[in-house]
Amino acid sequence: MKQSHISKPSTLYCIGLSYKKANAEIRGKFSLDENAKKKVLEQASSDGIEGIVAVSTCNRTEIYGFAQHPFQLIKLLCDNSNGTLEEFQQVADVYKNNEAIHHLFRVGTGLESQILGDFEIISQLKKGFNLSKKYKLINTFFERLFNAVIQTSKRIKNETEISSGATSVAFASVQYIMKTVKNISDKNILLFGTGKIGRNTCDNLIKHTHNKHITLINRTKENAEKVAGKFNVKVKEFANLQTEISKTDILIVATGAQLPTVPKELIPTDKELLILDLSIPKNVSIDVKELPNVNLIHLDDLSQITDETIERRKDQIPKAEVIIDEVKSEFMTWLENRKFAPAIKALKHKLEEIKSEEIDFQRKKTVGFNEDQAEILSDRIIQKITKHFANHLKENNTSSDESIELISKVFQLENII
Repeated sequence: MKQSHISKPSTLYCIGLSYKKANAEIRGKFSLDENAKKKVLEQASSDGIEGIVAVSTCNRTEIYGFAQHPFQLIKLLCDNSNGTLEEFQQVADVYKNNEAIHHLFRVGTGLESQILGDFEIISQLKKGFNLSKKYKLINTFFERLFNAVIQTSKRIKNETEISSGATSVAFASVQYIMKTVKNISDKNILLFGTGKIGRNTCDNLIKHTHNKHITLINRTKENAEKVAGKFNVKVKEFANLQTEISKTDILIVATGAQLPTVPKELIPTDKELLILDLSIPKNVSIDVKELPNVNLIHLDDLSQITDETIERRKDQIPKAEVIIDEVKSEFMTWLENRKFAPAIKALKHKLEEIKSEEIDFQRKKTVGFNEDQAEILSDRIIQKITKHFANHLKENNTSSDESIELISKVFQLENII
């Protein structure tokens, strides 16, 4: 007798690295810019991967995807970044199934951020999700999962105080400047790079230092002028970068390029200079540290700054975890129900086969056989049987895997376990 087929799914994995095990140099090697993310998705699509999302920030690079083995995803990362397999293995995190789901909830809600409660990560997850959607690499599972994480992030932001107070990489940089530089309002400050971190840093500089000597430079001058218009600061041409560095007391670099944008040759040696590099990979050449007149600080150093705001946020962690557990429980219930849906569909198909065979037999053997009534009666019986099995799978304390295995054996369905 023909078996009804239930396909075996791939396994959900999260592979990647973060600030917890990998320093800024290693994170820089594995960072994925927009072009690299697109290449990851194109390669995944050609490899037959049906669901995948890549995210890369200054603190972490991770790939969430379905695969037969995590190495499929690890290879995607190594093939499209400057990191090697050997380096990855030294600092790697690999999560599987429920662990991967739990990890994504914590990442998306700021609990795994280098600065606790920094919700910048959720916008990066949304961007990764939307990019994968364009490449048709978002399946029903990912659609539901990422929506659940986004919902959780919103609830935690609204229902707890874990994101209260001004704390972020941008704020931490300004806080560091204020603690270490005297007469900050009189100093010349040059901000190189006007992306999101650059804009936020500019905002914090104006708000907290009351400095009126801030200059912006960006490779695309129009972008710098947009920021300058909002904050009423000066803009200089990219070609004048070295000249402006020679005039400044504090240089903040937030360019986010794959290679250094500030080489040693651009740095003056005749005056003290504080440089804050807010980029991953590092965008200030490492040999700048050799200059005795320069104090070079990277964002990893800034992220270690703790203050009263961070301590207050830590008190909110239990409330955030309760919300995560609540939404995650709803998702897991949906997932558990979804897991046995193919088995119920296969069972219904098998009962339809039995019905057709029996009606065909009765039509040939029974005089005056009422086929219409038999169809109606059989369909109602099939509906009741499948409903009973569905309720059993939803409500029974036995694991759904064991129940599906039993149904598969009894009705000769191909087992998904």
